[in-house]
Amino acid sequence: MKIAVCVKSVPDTETKIALNANKTNIDTNGVKFITSPYDEFALEEALKIKDANPDTTVTCISLGSNESKEVLRDCLARGASDSVHITVDDGLKLTPLATAKILAKVLGEEKYDLIFCGQQGVGTDNSMIPSMLGSLLNVTSVNMIISFSLLEGSKFSVKREIEGAQETIEGSLPAILSAQKGLNEPRYPSIKGVMAARKKEIKTLDLNTLGISDEINKINDLIKIKAMALPQGKTGGKTIDGDPDNQVKELVSLLRQEAKVL
Repeated sequence: MKIAVCVKSVPDTETKIALNANKTNIDTNGVKFITSPYDEFALEEALKIKDANPDTTVTCISLGSNESKEVLRDCLARGASDSVHITVDDGLKLTPLATAKILAKVLGEEKYDLIFCGQQGVGTDNSMIPSMLGSLLNVTSVNMIISFSLLEGSKFSVKREIEGAQETIEGSLPAILSAQKGLNEPRYPSIKGVMAARKKEIKTLDLNTLGISDEINKINDLIKIKAMALPQGKTGGKTIDGDPDNQVKELVSLLRQEAKVL
């Protein structure tokens, strides 16, 4: 079985974000990049299949600038068979459709039985790529799965959460599945895996090599980011002194007069 996993490098969730000079992207200077957390669930599910079926290959594919290489090294250290880095200019902010078109071009050149993605990249939270890939590649796609199992005859069964219930879906391979939190518990890379990953070659492609540079530029020009702004800082809290009875009275008064919620 051939499995592909799409992974994205995103700023560490503990990183303090600042904007660049023209306020159209984040300032990446000094920012630590990690694998998007939902992509870790996708990778782990692929590796579980590989563990149970030794003839399975897991190829990780990442689109981005140099920070994507570290994400791919991390995937290799966890147990991925090989990896592909699709390079783009540093600072280029691709639209979801442009991203999906590039990934579909690479994925479509191989006959993958399964393609796993995270349900969303935590850098932008668009949640569009898995569905777009399903449409572009014309294969079955199911989003936000919380369980997965292979059935006989190239069939699969997944569960996902819907409003007030869980939904079970069965389908046929090939398929694209996006992973939700709860699907599994991602493994950590071993020291042996980290050492081995350093020696593995990462296949590198670019838009010119793929022959889609002009097409992607046209798609990307359809949407322009005018400006980004950081959320307003939260105001400090207020401490109410005194005994409990007076504190309650003062709190009720503030809720009525200042917060106006009573």
